[in-house]
Amino acid sequence: MSDLSGKKIAFLLTNGYEDSELTSPWEAVTAAGAEAVLIAPEAGAVEGKKGHTQSVDLTTADANAADYDALVLPGGVVNADHLRMDEKAVQLTKDLVGAGKPVGVICHGGWILTDAEAVSGKTMTSYSSLKTDLRNAGATWVDEEVVVDQGIISSRTPKDLPAFNEKIVAEFAR
Repeated sequence: MSDLSGKKIAFLLTNGYEDSELTSPWEAVTAAGAEAVLIAPEAGAVEGKKGHTQSVDLTTADANAADYDALVLPGGVVNADHLRMDEKAVQLTKDLVGAGKPVGVICHGGWILTDAEAVSGKTMTSYSSLKTDLRNAGATWVDEEVVVDQGIISSRTPKDLPAFNEKIVAEFAR
């Protein structure tokens, strides 16, 4: 397993996320030695669509891309749709991608990458309903378990989490 000791990983999400798409990658990066930080538009706690709650470490207004080595964007339709409407979340995503930091994104999490203008020229996967949005934003969409291209590590659904977790840990360790 790759070593992420000394790495700080941002998890960007809000209420309505797919529970396992937060908890499983969080466990994977922390088990590899990283410090995980939950960033959301509002302070307090966030709740997943299946009831998992987790404390917010930092709001999007207070987060700085320079403080992180990588970004994870969990899915969940409500989470992804609401997150992309938060200008600070979009800017943080754009800043992390612009700085060349790797981004792990699963399911509907890719929506914010379209708003951050971060997918053009990249090959990605996602939940199938995002196919047209990603293509319209300039990505090449493929139906694969996990895809790595130019710093974006993407997966489709919770069933892909084992492969996704393995790839994000490996890519974040680079």
